[in-house]
Amino acid sequence: MTAPELASASPDGFGRMYRRSFQEPPTVPSITTVIAQQPVELDGWRSYMAAKHIADHPELRDVASDPSRMRRLVRTAVDASETYARSAAERGDRVHSYAEQLALQALGRPHRLEETLQALREHGEEGFARSVDHWWQAFGVEPVAAELTVWNHSLGYAGTLDLVAKINGRICLVDYKTKGTSRDGRVKALDNKVAMQLVAGMKAEESLVDAEAGAWEPWAHGEDPLLIAVAVGETEHAAVRVNPEVRRHHWSTFCQLRRVWGARVEAASAGRTLLPLAPPPVPAAASRPAAGGPVPDFPVDGVPVPGPPGPELPVPDLPLSGHATPGH
Repeated sequence: MTAPELASASPDGFGRMYRRSFQEPPTVPSITTVIAQQPVELDGWRSYMAAKHIADHPELRDVASDPSRMRRLVRTAVDASETYARSAAERGDRVHSYAEQLALQALGRPHRLEETLQALREHGEEGFARSVDHWWQAFGVEPVAAELTVWNHSLGYAGTLDLVAKINGRICLVDYKTKGTSRDGRVKALDNKVAMQLVAGMKAEESLVDAEAGAWEPWAHGEDPLLIAVAVGETEHAAVRVNPEVRRHHWSTFCQLRRVWGARVEAASAGRTLLPLAPPPVPAAASRPAAGGPVPDFPVDGVPVPGPPGPELPVPDLPLSGHATPGH
């Protein structure tokens, strides 16, 4: 079956899709782009990483008494959180590549397993490969597809499933998350958002068969696969499954976030949002008078402006409540 063709515009390779017709290609977000519409508070983490950068810096003692050098050190700490985030993302890519090649080897397809393992070794990250191996062996993983591209035409999104596999005879959708290690040597816990990512993958309508030919097929992995997330750490792995009772809630949230993404795209394409504004022109008759000069008598919003006060007039003797005012 021929379905939309993909082009790589977004970070995970799903910026545009082409419909079966030859119309203008509509913009389609990836699963991770949709989920990213949900705000994530990272200020605490960023502040911690910046402070840690200074605390661990070898020049801290030398620059403590030199204000100019200390300012330079602080400036390097400002970018520390971005550096750590980028390093973590690159490490995650290396671990995912290794897991993908492990699946390709098990499927009897061409693979680069040793190459991806060597890349982890060069960065001192071989422990993550061991954790993937332990998960694979402990669960008796039988791969069906690795890095499977899927899309949903009805809602309009695309994504990649890390692994489709059979475990104990049941079809499972698997997502790997590379995680750090806590002080007690345990892999850190997964975020609940992984459930939304897996549910969105489960709701796929088609999956890619041949990228070069643009060949797709209907989603073939059922309405009720087991959804598994695996936290891959340097010392161990930890697998969790998505509670079937909460799937519909995460799907509903994902659908709402997809609408938010669509609304933002429409707003961005509607035209310039903020336009320059100059003060209104001042009418000639409304020119400000010179200091000490007469106040002009022109209406403001239809109400006449009173002129300067005249001479004070005597107060007449008027009766109060029907009684004459006594004379003097």
